[in-house]
This record gives sequence, structure tokens and C-alpha cells, in this order.
Amino acid sequence: MMNTFPVTVTHDLTTTIYTPRSQHPVAVYLAKLSPGSRRAMRHALDVVAGILTSGRCNAERLDWPALRYQHTAAVRAVLAERYSSAMANKALAALRGALAQCWQLGQMNAEEYHRACKIDLVRGSTLPKGRALAFGELRALFASCAVDSSLIARRDAAMLGVLCGGGLRRAEIVALDLDDYDADSGALKVFGKGHKERVVYMTNGAKDALEVWLKARGSEPGPLFVRIGKGKKMTMSRLTDQAVWHILQQRMQQSGVKAFSPHDLRRTFISTLWDAGADGVSIQRLAGHSSIQTSAKYDRRGEESKRRAATLVHVPFSGSNAE
Repeated sequence: MMNTFPVTVTHDLTTTIYTPRSQHPVAVYLAKLSPGSRRAMRHALDVVAGILTSGRCNAERLDWPALRYQHTAAVRAVLAERYSSAMANKALAALRGALAQCWQLGQMNAEEYHRACKIDLVRGSTLPKGRALAFGELRALFASCAVDSSLIARRDAAMLGVLCGGGLRRAEIVALDLDDYDADSGALKVFGKGHKERVVYMTNGAKDALEVWLKARGSEPGPLFVRIGKGKKMTMSRLTDQAVWHILQQRMQQSGVKAFSPHDLRRTFISTLWDAGADGVSIQRLAGHSSIQTSAKYDRRGEESKRRAATLVHVPFSGSNAE
């Protein structure tokens, strides 16, 4: 984002004068979110701003305090027409978040704020996004790391192990420090969304891959996963979540695995737990979700699991009506 934000409005809701970030509702709203949520909600606010100004400005250049019920109702109507219900409701949640900051910053009075936010959710259902990777695909990804014994290969294998074996988000894995891992128990302390801490456990292959990496990394305090610079020399610089995305893209291409996102490894972790019969509360806690229902939305086991579940129903048919 820019260092300053506009607040003075013209007749068409675009702005020309800038103020400090601390006074712009979008900047304040986004600052409260995790890095991953920040990207998604910033995009959603850009969509809202584009709708309101026919594409003439983005979230930085919209005068949010000028919005009234007629504006937000119009936004909802366009979102319902152009986007899935999930995307539409995400944009409406971001819109409400920005307006809440307008009120908190004293830029809207309570009546204007509540009227503007009094819009219904967009009803509907969509197929869940993303996919779970098959075991063969995971094996191919690890095989792409096993072709050499370089520092990069060891780091990437360990990172895959933590993503697959712990279900971490990108922002969570780059925030890990060496001290967060207990080699004896395999416990890994994770700082998740909403400043919530949880513990996941590295077992079997994930633990083995991590220990190979730690032997090469050494015991110097700092990030668990570090950048490896030119000449394949290790630094103690922390990776970015965007770097994780690029690393996985490279491994995807090398292994021949079809396209997947970093979050699909999290979906794979959760789906595997469901398929193995783990209880919902444990899955919720390992994933760092606020409810079991959220964890259930990550289930990507597909039709085969439904077929197996159907066999659990016993129909007491004991004869035949055939002549």
C-alpha cells in the first residue's frame, strides 16, 4: 500500500487528498488481519471500490466514510449478480470491516454506519475450492527433493513435510523459529491466525525430513526455514510466504504434479485426518480452526469416501422377489 491514503471525496466517491495511514479505514482494518487474510480482503475491497466507481479507483482511493445504504445495497446487488456467493459474502464482510473502522475513527456517526451495514448475505452454495493431493503426488514431490543432497533440497523436503504433516498455512510456516520445535517429542508450536497458538506434531516421514534439514541448518537461533542465497550458501534470513509459493511451484513443475496451491497441502492434511477416523475436536485443534464446522469444510476426500461411508449402512434384505 501507499504511505498515505485519500480521504477528501469528490462527487463520484474518488479522492484527491491524502492523510496518514492511521486515519484511513482500509489501512486500519487490514492492519488487524493476518498476512494471508490481508491479501484476500484487500482484493475484496478493491472489487468493492471498482464497483462503486466503475473501475476508476481501488480501495486506496475510495472515500469510505461517504458510503451510505444506497451505495452498499448497490454493491451487494452487483456482487450477487457477478460473483459466487462465497466471494460476494467475503467482499461484504470486508466492506463491513472498513465501515466499522470509519465509525471507530469518528468519520461516520453510528446511525450512518448501521444503516450502511444493514445488507443481507448473498444466498447460494458453491463447490468447495481447492483439492487434496493423492499419496502418489506427495511421493512425487518428495522425490523431486531427493535427486540431490543440496541445502535447498533438504530445506524444501522439510518444508513439504511440515506443510503436509502439520497442515500449516504459508504465513505460519515462515513465522516458525528453531526454538518452536522440540526434537524429542516432535512438537511444533505454531502461531496462527488471530494470534492463537497451537501445537502440531511431526511424526514419521515429516519428522525424518525435518531432522535431516536441522542437521544441515545447525543450531543457530533464528527462523526454522531460511533463505539460501547465491552459491547455495545458507543465510539466517527468514523466508516470505511468497517465497514458499515459488518453491512449491518449482517442485510442482519438477515432479509433474498437476497444479495445486500451498493451501491444498493444508486441505490434504485435514482430509487425511478425516479419512483416518480422527475425531473432529482433534482435527479442529490441529488445524487451528475456531470450530469443527470450519474443519469439515476442508474435507476433500471425494466420492470414494462417500462410497465407503455408504457401506456402513446395513439394509436387512434377506430374500429375493425375483420369480
